[in-house]
Amino acid sequence: MAGTEPNRDWTDPTCPVARTIDLVGDRWSLLIVRDAMDGPASFTDLHRQLNIARNILSDRLRKLVDHGILSTTPSGRRHVYELTEAGKDLFTTIVALRQWGERHAFTDGEPRSRLTDTDGRPVTRLRPQGQDGTHLTTDTTRVEKTP
Repeated sequence: MAGTEPNRDWTDPTCPVARTIDLVGDRWSLLIVRDAMDGPASFTDLHRQLNIARNILSDRLRKLVDHGILSTTPSGRRHVYELTEAGKDLFTTIVALRQWGERHAFTDGEPRSRLTDTDGRPVTRLRPQGQDGTHLTTDTTRVEKTP
């Protein structure tokens, strides 16, 4: 995988959740990825959309490019950032965070954005499924260590 150094100081070297958080777990990185899902964006576009300090945005963009989550291409005097396949793979994660937020981070009637398909229909709630189609929960799964 791009950007995963073998000697990196991982929070928990054997845990995929911990490694993912090490790579994209701060709020600005995830918000940059969220905004990049709307299409290619310049530094200026992202700065304006996120209202983030320029130095923090520069740092997060560099890390996301270094880790293969975003790519950058020149466009005139600017660079345009867009999701790589690894970045696009975070779509399900962003949707899961959004859906959790819809259920737990708002009071009834509080204004919020919503995610729909291209026909305007709400996105179905994400739920992990077993190979037999049953819904999985923390009570019906376990983590196995691999050699």
